[in-house]
Amino acid sequence: MNMWGIFRLTNTSLIGRNIGRSVRSSTNTYRKRRTLFKSEQGIFAYVWKLRRVYEGALMRSSTKIQRGCMTVALWLFRAGRTGEYERKFLIDRRIYLTWDGLKVDLTSFDDKQILCDYLLNDYGAEKLARARNWASQTWPIAHDMKVGDWVVLPSKLKSAIHIGEVTGEYTYDPNQDDPFFHYREVRWFATDIPRTNFDQDILYSLGAFMTVCRIQRNDAEDRIKAMQANNWEKSSVSVPGRALALQADGNEESIDLEQFAIDEIAKHIIRKFKGHGMAYIVEAILKAKGYTTYRSPEGADKGVDILASPGTLGFGSPRICVQVKTTDATIDRPTLDQLIGTMHNFKADFGLLVSWSGFKSTVDREIPNQFFNVRLWDQKSIITELLNEYENLEDDIKTEIPLKKIWVMALPEEE
Repeated sequence: MNMWGIFRLTNTSLIGRNIGRSVRSSTNTYRKRRTLFKSEQGIFAYVWKLRRVYEGALMRSSTKIQRGCMTVALWLFRAGRTGEYERKFLIDRRIYLTWDGLKVDLTSFDDKQILCDYLLNDYGAEKLARARNWASQTWPIAHDMKVGDWVVLPSKLKSAIHIGEVTGEYTYDPNQDDPFFHYREVRWFATDIPRTNFDQDILYSLGAFMTVCRIQRNDAEDRIKAMQANNWEKSSVSVPGRALALQADGNEESIDLEQFAIDEIAKHIIRKFKGHGMAYIVEAILKAKGYTTYRSPEGADKGVDILASPGTLGFGSPRICVQVKTTDATIDRPTLDQLIGTMHNFKADFGLLVSWSGFKSTVDREIPNQFFNVRLWDQKSIITELLNEYENLEDDIKTEIPLKKIWVMALPEEE
């Protein structure tokens, strides 16, 4: 194989592409000047020049690869205990360290132990273990996080996860309202990703009770980046036999077992009832609430999946028109408008729009306008309603979704 054949083969990789550009440029130069190198000495000199071009391209490509492989940390952030600050995080395009009364510049602490002492003696931690816990959560935003790192914000308002890239340095602004003194600018490049798109062991790590911590277990950083490249579908990178990683890892030792159980229930439901089967679940919940229902057969449903009204024969009020969606994509405004039109066609009093994957912001913004007309159920709402009515569900549903109650310690999060 000649030299040009070798260069063409190497052109199948990142290195090859860079080499190929350099070589093609030199090849064109060679063709223009080939008459100048008719002697063996001239040809040898030119081949030597091509070798230098090859080595230079290889070095530049290796540098680019090293930059591409530079470690980008993955940080878990929470927007309040119940998600009360979530919308502010997204609208402001920031992450805030929402610790009440922490009105002190965190860069003034050169050592984490000094910060720990401050939290113990001046901020009211009272216990050394608690002060250390708080220090491990308040230290990173000012000292450990870097521009380019990724932030994962699990939603408390819906069954979804938001992901962004840190674009700004740590800022302390004492003029902000409490508790928004500490923040970093963030570019939210992926919002409302369904939790069911993530493997269970990743969700387990994201279920840490910590307000702030770095996620490293089970190659979570690389796997979430692979999901981005796959349009946020599950990546092909997996960790066999690690559905539940029980060992502690740094700050990820306190896990929200309730959220873990809900994730398990969600995966079971969508596996068994995706498509028209989800209407079967919603109908069972409405029946458990005392409604008489009509469920459309599979196929064209004329914009309605379920009709429901109270009373033995269903002649009571309110009359509800239900539309159920289980697509992987979040539902947009046109689907809501279609339901409102269908309500008028069926003379329904109210509408219920159910979307397993959630709703786009265009729908969320309509919630106040449609408050007295329409309710929205996403994955979290469906499971909440299912659990609330579980004892009243028909036996065949309980057989399909077998659950049992357990008791766990509800310790304060800082413990």
